[in-house]
Amino acid sequence: MIFEAILLTVITASTPLVIAAIGELVTERSGVLNLGVEGMMIVGAVCAFMATKATGSPNVGVLAGVVSGAAFSLLFGFLTLTLVANQVATGLALTILGLGVSGMVGETVVGQPGVKMQPIAIPLLSDIPVLGTILFRQDIFFYASIALIIGVNWFLFKSRTGLKLRAIGDSHGSAHTLGLPVIRTRYLAVMFGGACAGLAGAQLSLVYTPQWVENMSAGRGWIALALVVFAAWRPWRVLAGGYLFGAVTIGQLHAQALGIGLPSQFMSALPYAATIVVLIIISHNRRTTLINTPACLGKPFVPDR
Repeated sequence: MIFEAILLTVITASTPLVIAAIGELVTERSGVLNLGVEGMMIVGAVCAFMATKATGSPNVGVLAGVVSGAAFSLLFGFLTLTLVANQVATGLALTILGLGVSGMVGETVVGQPGVKMQPIAIPLLSDIPVLGTILFRQDIFFYASIALIIGVNWFLFKSRTGLKLRAIGDSHGSAHTLGLPVIRTRYLAVMFGGACAGLAGAQLSLVYTPQWVENMSAGRGWIALALVVFAAWRPWRVLAGGYLFGAVTIGQLHAQALGIGLPSQFMSALPYAATIVVLIIISHNRRTTLINTPACLGKPFVPDR
């Protein structure tokens, strides 16, 4: 069924965007702006592929992607939180470094076939016509993305720890005065964002395209960053935005296959053009943006000694 096949490809294309964006959302809620999502994703992708290639186990590959993304984020955390380097410049450098390191590490396995992560069928539910195949016969990354949305939403708005994290993001000075561990909390948030970016990268090399290709993240990290703004730092909106951008990505591929008389370069640029359009629309509603943006986002914090 063509409609079912299209929906399945939209889910596969949207999942890494949702995972990476929800991790960055938590990072930004703590007041840290990490523009290195693209770099962490690509490092997670190459590490996941190579670990799977070496062991034959995609589960080991997933773990390698998560650990490598979190470890890579620690470099960003050390530079920006401990040494108080500029967050924007450090994030950009992290992306460039990630692209370079991944290309060097994965040079020997470029284009080699990998081991694809198999879908997990949920008993009984997966037998439901159409809906069962779409929602209940998916890979672990899809289920993880839904669990992350639910878990992060509960954490941020229902738990005391989440309230403290948001307080740090809104006023790190006041939070520090009240005795909240600002730097430690931000380190944990940065590591969580890195782990999610690494998990998203693992999905690219184990499910979306089960092989290693240099620069295979193809700007998805930047789209994930835009998704956080699009969602106004709200987890459920990340899910909606991720699937919107995933649908645009898959839609342009099907449009090219149908031979629509538009240049292929224009069609390929549609997801990124959509990102720019969405950001322009959001920028017009300055009141909503100011209300939802963490007040200390991107601002350095040096505790009084």
